[in-house]
Amino acid sequence: MGKAIEEILLKNNLLKKEDYARALSMQKKEKTPLFKILLDEKLISEKVLLAVLSENLDLPPADLAKIKPEPSALRIIPEETASYYNILPISLIGKILTIVTADPLNILAIDDLKSTTGYNIRYCLSTRKEIAESIKKFYAQKEKKLDEVIADLSSDFQGKTIEVIKEEPTEESPSTESVEELIGKIKNEKVEVLSEESIDERNLLREADQTPVVKLVDYILLQAYQKRASDIHLEPYEKNFRLRYRVDGILHEETELPKRLQQAIIARVKILSDLDITERRLPQDGRFRVKIENKEIDYRVSVLPICFGEKIVLRALDKSSLSLGLADLGFLSGPLDKMEKATTRPYGMILVTGPTGSGKSTTLYSVLNKLNTASRNIITIEDPVEYQISGITQIAVKPEIDLTFAVGLRALLRQSPDIILIGEIRDFETADIAVKAALTGQLVLSTLHTNDAPSAITRLIDMKVEPFLIASSVIMISAQRLMRKICDSCKEEVEIPQGVLEKLGVKLESGEKPVFYQGKGCKKCHQTGYYGRMATAEVLLLDEEIKELAIREAPADIIKKKAIENGMTTLRDNALENFKNGFTTLEEVIRITSED
Repeated sequence: MGKAIEEILLKNNLLKKEDYARALSMQKKEKTPLFKILLDEKLISEKVLLAVLSENLDLPPADLAKIKPEPSALRIIPEETASYYNILPISLIGKILTIVTADPLNILAIDDLKSTTGYNIRYCLSTRKEIAESIKKFYAQKEKKLDEVIADLSSDFQGKTIEVIKEEPTEESPSTESVEELIGKIKNEKVEVLSEESIDERNLLREADQTPVVKLVDYILLQAYQKRASDIHLEPYEKNFRLRYRVDGILHEETELPKRLQQAIIARVKILSDLDITERRLPQDGRFRVKIENKEIDYRVSVLPICFGEKIVLRALDKSSLSLGLADLGFLSGPLDKMEKATTRPYGMILVTGPTGSGKSTTLYSVLNKLNTASRNIITIEDPVEYQISGITQIAVKPEIDLTFAVGLRALLRQSPDIILIGEIRDFETADIAVKAALTGQLVLSTLHTNDAPSAITRLIDMKVEPFLIASSVIMISAQRLMRKICDSCKEEVEIPQGVLEKLGVKLESGEKPVFYQGKGCKKCHQTGYYGRMATAEVLLLDEEIKELAIREAPADIIKKKAIENGMTTLRDNALENFKNGFTTLEEVIRITSED
């Protein structure tokens, strides 16, 4: 136990001096943690001690009655280790493993967990009894029965409906029954399970069309909608079949589905997507549309053969995002003004860069939405076409018939376009045609995979595009990320040491004392502390000095230095501004700008 904690307990008469001396004596004899001795001998109340630890170590309490540990977290720490240290792993986000403990000062446990798991450990606090009971409860069963899985998935969806738009409605609508009726039917219904060797098209169709399987897939889609998931992952392994959702950019493990229904669930998704249910050797892509609570959602489906079956990822494409303008995406006023100005230009090239999942497509669709008028001919070429927009001509790349970006671009230039959107510039041929189109009267929008805005210039040079053409055609480059917003329902103030702020470059004016926040975790945000995302970007306008550097083929760091001198704010600076404004956390700033 840390000296500061001991002093606080003694100073506030929460621990008697003679009891403290007695506990120290016992510790020397028994080699037992002081924390455990104080509690075992009832020398201090556990709730009082946890309250002191929480306040002075800035560790949040955990209400284990309301928390459901992620299976991925439980798998990292074996039950024997959890019982030995009396800890409960509850979530895994990136490299951070969150653990509930009653003894956050147990150095032996801290060192052991860090070395054996390889993760950074974040602690929450609860009583020893509650942790021990939760260990027994959550480690008890590895694979749930079908009715238990559906009960978990459907607990929040009484009265909600799902309709697959592409299919004819069946005589028996799966959404009209109550959850209790559904589970009752499942208990009494036998689901035929087929071995891998015995699967043929007729049997697989029959298995996938059985009511429990249909309703299980329906509930997965319903839960994904309720959790605001952008992706659904169905992942087969040797002994389990895992369901994960990507929410606000982070994957969370939801549950393990019945392994025996793996083939039927995969076949059901294939049927919805008009894919070949008997082809299990090659990747397949498809899509389908559902209506949930009068809201249409498209799902783009990717099927990938792996060692233990086929992995399926469903990407949700929410059409409501098409109506968003740039101002609705969360950009700060400085970058937003530059972007708005660039989109008013009649010709030239606008590039949006960033990793996969950084919102590049949404930003470009927002620009198209603004520019989509009867007086303009807008043509897009994409791989694939994610959203179908009225009034815009859209082309899907099809490499299998040699309809590549370059081939499609040459063809669409003969269609007298005013504005062209290219899904991604991947090679010299596409880049060369795009640059020349931007020089001959078209406004060209596209994306590149670079970490920051200045690197887009050097990336085009690496593709062998002539530097003078880049300087003449590119008018703006925006490098962006999506950062999670703090949940408004559980937002609370948090103190951050001045040294930490200075180390990360948080600039405070003289006398400025901003209030910082974090999300405590609640039902609305599923205990994550975050709800929704906002865009942040660094926007580079190519002025004469930047153009000169491009022509001279200057490295990206030199271009970036000059851009900052000329008024560009970096991704890190804009993200920190959102942190200072109370929209996000310092951890989120670090996560999305670690390269900056």
